[in-house]
Amino acid sequence: MIDEMWLQKNKLKKLLSQEVFFLDLVKEDAVSLRLRKELIEWLGLTVSTDRAQATIVLVVNPELSVNAEAYEIQENLIKGASSSGLLYGFYNFLRLKLRGKKLEESSEPSQALRMINHWDQVDGTIERGYAGESIFFGTPGSNDNTDTGSFALREIKGDIFRNDFTRLEMYGRFLASIGINAISLNNVNVRGLGTNLIVSPYIEKVGEIARLFSGFGIKTFLSINWAAPRLIGGLRTSDPLDEAVCAWWKKVIGHIYDVVPDFGGFVVKADSEGEPGPYQYGRNHADGANMLAESFAPHGGLVIWRTFVYNSQTDWRNRKNDRAKAAYENFMALDGDFADNVILQIKFGPIDFGVREPLMPLFGALKKTNQMMEFQVTAEYLGHQIDLNYVLPQWLEIIHTDNYGLAKDTVKENSPLAANSGFVAIGNVGMDENWCGNKLAQANFYGFGRMCWNNDLTAAEILREWLDMTFVDVDERAKKTIYELLMTSNQTYEAYTTPLAIGNMIVPHYHYGPSINGYEYDRWGSYHFADRNGLGVDRTMVTGTGYSGLYAPELAEIYEDINKTPDELILFFHFVNYDHLLHNGKTLIQTIYDLHFEGYNKVLEFQKSWQALEGKIDEITFRNVSQRLELQVQNAKNWRDQINTYFYRMSGVEDKYGRKIFN
Repeated sequence: MIDEMWLQKNKLKKLLSQEVFFLDLVKEDAVSLRLRKELIEWLGLTVSTDRAQATIVLVVNPELSVNAEAYEIQENLIKGASSSGLLYGFYNFLRLKLRGKKLEESSEPSQALRMINHWDQVDGTIERGYAGESIFFGTPGSNDNTDTGSFALREIKGDIFRNDFTRLEMYGRFLASIGINAISLNNVNVRGLGTNLIVSPYIEKVGEIARLFSGFGIKTFLSINWAAPRLIGGLRTSDPLDEAVCAWWKKVIGHIYDVVPDFGGFVVKADSEGEPGPYQYGRNHADGANMLAESFAPHGGLVIWRTFVYNSQTDWRNRKNDRAKAAYENFMALDGDFADNVILQIKFGPIDFGVREPLMPLFGALKKTNQMMEFQVTAEYLGHQIDLNYVLPQWLEIIHTDNYGLAKDTVKENSPLAANSGFVAIGNVGMDENWCGNKLAQANFYGFGRMCWNNDLTAAEILREWLDMTFVDVDERAKKTIYELLMTSNQTYEAYTTPLAIGNMIVPHYHYGPSINGYEYDRWGSYHFADRNGLGVDRTMVTGTGYSGLYAPELAEIYEDINKTPDELILFFHFVNYDHLLHNGKTLIQTIYDLHFEGYNKVLEFQKSWQALEGKIDEITFRNVSQRLELQVQNAKNWRDQINTYFYRMSGVEDKYGRKIFN
């Protein structure tokens, strides 16, 4: 049976079985039709044509708010500024009902675009997927482990689409229930047959999926291969200033809108990690994005252009060459050069969704370019949905970082068109029965949507919502145990892996488990520079790469000074001697030892606490998380022993408490 995540249908049906609903609409559209289906077909509730018989009335009232997605709940009345607003209001009515809360709420989204990017490939695999195969592509009945160590496409026989529209309908419901309004279906690294998704006969099937999502108020996007004009268009070039290339894209985009009238647009990864792009023709990223934007403009479509652009041939010998500066150096000079329907998709941190990174300095610095902040729900560097890791505390800290004075409103206020701004995340779902591999990893999926909708929610508030809805019949003591596990999980994962923002010490390619020097001498630009004296990257303006100077003066002053930089970021900005005293009153080397011992011990406590829940939660969930906790204990032990041994050998400094460190 497929997991219902936080939408417990049987419980909702029971709670609402005596209610009669009435829909008062301005006009019928795809979203209002979906709302009727949700009431009648999904929940099996009564919808009357007579308002006088209704106990709950759902009304579209455009005067409610200038924001069409706004809603208001007043006990037995749900209002929406549009049909989409009404749908969001309905799902949030269900949230309040499931939680036993007062049916009263007035709300509109903090972010205009609230998007999930899928890294699904047309053979059914998912790049950085940890919950089985793609829900969009692949062979029915197949759910092989997708992390094979190679991202090359497998042989494809027959239809590339999974065609499981029952599951896609469930997915659309989950997305809409947390306020997601945009989705891209395929991997940004567009390979092989995936390049053809934008043309017939594949775009027609994309159109079927898009129509389903449209009913949930969700716009569908596709990722493209920049070289498509050459690879599938019969041209000799993909130069964005070539007239034939421009004409080809205009024709392709026009045909897409013939098939998918409300198509959202393209997501583009160009000139990054070996992907083709405008640089190979001597053009810049504004040239590339604006060429596509011109073809989208008549249709109202968007070009979402990723700023994850850096020289992946970085040389470790040159300490002034800093990957962290790459996005800033590639895009800051182009501020104001992009068309109004172009959005820069910018990772929240300057490297790559790490365990701990500072805010990307483009946020706050860019003033004349539409932008989206990018997160990663799929746990690429954060435990692969094996290790418990509720990441909302990390994300919320990032969006509330004040760079040039705007904090959480930076993205919206610094985008010329606020409607073309927002948050986006790489999704974490697959064909596994519980969607996310680890049942508790659902909290990050839910949490991303709720964070997008309301930036003022706390990690604790979001987690309590998810727990109350997901474990609706579990007693409060058991829910408190799960709450405590998850609320401390991000800090714990950081402690036993790579604390103090040192960056990647992780197994190359797979990104699970310790490999201290795995990336130390490679081309990817992720280094720790540990030696007998200390470790860390000097990113100061005076002696280092100059990265700290990319921030507003108030932040730059903090990051420039080793004595002012917060402990949790110190190794990102400074090379630090082992005997340096941190703000916590301990030396760097003792802090390294302590955190790794404490992190491992905390995971043992997680396991013990979870075992105490046997019989108090459903057996499937209990086994699912128990198995992963066993693996997490092994992982934490490996991290503890390898990190502590390595730095003991490097420093020669004994652990103050005489704990076992291997030599």
